[in-house]
Amino acid sequence: MKWDIKNIKNWKYNQHLEGALIPEAGNAEYYKTGGWRTERPVIDKEKCTNCLFCWIFCPDTSVIVEDAKIKEFDYDHCKGCGVCAVECPKSAISMIDENEFKKQENT
Repeated sequence: MKWDIKNIKNWKYNQHLEGALIPEAGNAEYYKTGGWRTERPVIDKEKCTNCLFCWIFCPDTSVIVEDAKIKEFDYDHCKGCGVCAVECPKSAISMIDENEFKKQENT
């Protein structure tokens, strides 16, 4: 069962289900859950040694690895918790304010 949420912005209060119900197991990949993030991880590839500690410790599996190397972050699912930055032994990951990042991106 998948939810039809195309018009969710127009729903009235009584159209929402109670609680944070997930109607089917293993479906989190269908929902972009990183939208409320206030900080985003940004990796400095020059400092990164690809130890993969960030990948191991990330509670949202938001670190994308290819060929045993950090490729990027999955910002659709990253909550901005900062665990990756704390666990990085080389301080190669910085947590950047999301609004500041968006400002820089638009310039």
